[in-house]
Formats: sequence, C-alpha cells, structure tokens
Amino acid sequence: MKDRICGEGLPASAPGDPLTGRMALSGEGSIATRQSLLERLKNWDDQESWRDFFNLYWRLIYGVALRAGLGDAEAQEVVQETVLAVARNIGRFNTDPARGSFKAWLLNLVRWRITDRFRRQQREHRWRVVPPPDSETTPFLEKVPDPAGVDLGSIWEEEWERNLLDLAVERVRSRINPKHYQMFDLYVIKQWPVREVARALHVSASRVYLAKHRVTKLVQQELRSLEARDRVEE
Repeated sequence: MKDRICGEGLPASAPGDPLTGRMALSGEGSIATRQSLLERLKNWDDQESWRDFFNLYWRLIYGVALRAGLGDAEAQEVVQETVLAVARNIGRFNTDPARGSFKAWLLNLVRWRITDRFRRQQREHRWRVVPPPDSETTPFLEKVPDPAGVDLGSIWEEEWERNLLDLAVERVRSRINPKHYQMFDLYVIKQWPVREVARALHVSASRVYLAKHRVTKLVQQELRSLEARDRVEE
C-alpha cells in the first residue's frame, strides 16, 4: 500500500474500481471509526452521525462486494443492507476494544450480506436447464462465483488500506496550495510525464518535482497518523 505513495506513481484508483473521485469526507472523520461515533449511532435519530458513518464506509463496502464477484447493482444493495444491519445491531455492539474490534464486526456483517446475494442468485437461476456436455454455453451456476472460495478477509484489508490512502490524500489536499496539489495530482496520481505537467501549468520541471516531493511527504505523514489511529481505535 505504502509503495503507491512512496514511488513515482500513485494510481487514481485500484484495478477494477468503477468509481471515480474520492471518498466523501465529513469533519475530522477517519476510516478508523471513533468510539464516540459508534456510541452516537445507537441513537437512530442522530442523522448527522449516520451520514458520517455512511460517508466513511460506503465505498469500502461497495468495493469489497465488487471484488467478491457481485455486479454494480448488487454491490449497492449490499451497501444498503449492511447499513441497515448496522442500524439494527449497533445497540448490541460493545465498544470496548477488548471485546473485539468494530472493523471485524463490520466485516462479518458484509460477509453475510455478500453470501446471501450469491445464494439468491443460485436460487433464482436453479430452474435453468444445464446444456449438454458438448455445448459451448457455460451453465449459469458455473459462472456464479463461489463465496466460500473468496478470501474476503484479504480483500477487506486491501480495501481498508486503500480508503486510508484516499483519505490521507484528501486531508492533505484540503490544507495545501491548490497549485501544488494540482502538480502532484497530474504527475503522481494521473501519471502525466513531467514535461506535460510543466507545460500545462506553466511551471518548470523542477517545481513539479519539488511539489511531488513535498506533497508526498505530507501524505506519508497523514497516512502514518491514520494507520496509528486505526490500530488504536479499531
């Protein structure tokens, strides 16, 4: 994960990510959910806290569902169903870290929603006739990914870290010179050649390299801060 920001290039998104842009932010939120937010979620009428929660986690849940093999519409449904499951069960979640992390608890909710989606697919298409062995048509059930064969734990960790990096970049962007971020964005994130960046922004190549160095350092610092908070608060 850190290599994406330490090296010469920083991809705008992970392979297979159908969305553009960055995760929505709210205040000083972090993907490492604060215990105070978890406590506030126990009040169903606290719409602002639920909005914060959704902004922090929808892309993570959506990305995991996609990588597990679901389509766009089904992944969106997994997001909605997971949020509803959190609302129904958050009152029973113990925020004491010694009793288990929220991160692991949320993963279990997502896992159940994804598995349920695959089971629905199989039930809905069980009536289809399996073609003869010499047919070139692949039976539908052979096309449905096996949820048992998907390492959701690894996918979850990868998506979690990617969201941390997205958040680190956004937090740095909010407090630096827009021109400096623009050079960083074109050169590091969009991976333009340095000469094209310099020509487009009417600056020297050395200024592009300097902006890349300075912004990268700030993102690395922000990422370490978020990762430290993640270890403490998860």
